Amino acid sequence: MTIRSSIIHPVPYFAQWESSELVPAIIAGTMRASEDPLWPKSGADSAQEYEFWSWRLCGMACLRMALHHWRGDAPPAVSLAQECVDAGAYIRHPDRVDGLIYAPFAAYAERRWGLAAQSRPDLPATDIAAHLHEGWLLVLSVHPSIRVLDPAPPRRGGHLVLAVGATPHALVIHNPSGFPGRSQQFAHIPWPDLERFYAGRGVILGAHTAPQE
Repeated sequence: MTIRSSIIHPVPYFAQWESSELVPAIIAGTMRASEDPLWPKSGADSAQEYEFWSWRLCGMACLRMALHHWRGDAPPAVSLAQECVDAGAYIRHPDRVDGLIYAPFAAYAERRWGLAAQSRPDLPATDIAAHLHEGWLLVLSVHPSIRVLDPAPPRRGGHLVLAVGATPHALVIHNPSGFPGRSQQFAHIPWPDLERFYAGRGVILGAHTAPQE
């Protein structure tokens, strides 16, 4: 892969948990997500509802970042997730959630928020930098252990991050489940490392028209 110039979009960061500094403790299991003191900001009706959704909000965190970048604000994460259930982008069961389902999510992002959105079940890593240079942001499916650059992740995919930039040496991402000061904001993933985490699919988002209310 040959990338001759860098582009990094000034996108604000949001974790999938309201208290981004608590991500390591929540992931390690030393505290429950329901103990996050900022859970009411999520739009959930209760701490238990927040706990249920918070592990599944990586895609909503990515959408919030994109909306803040282009619009200056965004609804709370659980509120967005509930809209995505109605849009068919999530299928909620009593004990789990199926999704994020890319095609209905892209349709929702266009219809509800006026974004340009493309579901890309086949999105080669070699195309990512060009899309970023064109002004797009990319929601990418990666294994969650990308937060520590695991040398041998068990599979590719399973978690969503937002690609916000590219340099000749690295992809630059905002990781909703990254660790503070290490892999949350503007985290650099060396291009040779990306392959073992990246599932080769995602959603491309761009600024477009005014949202439909």
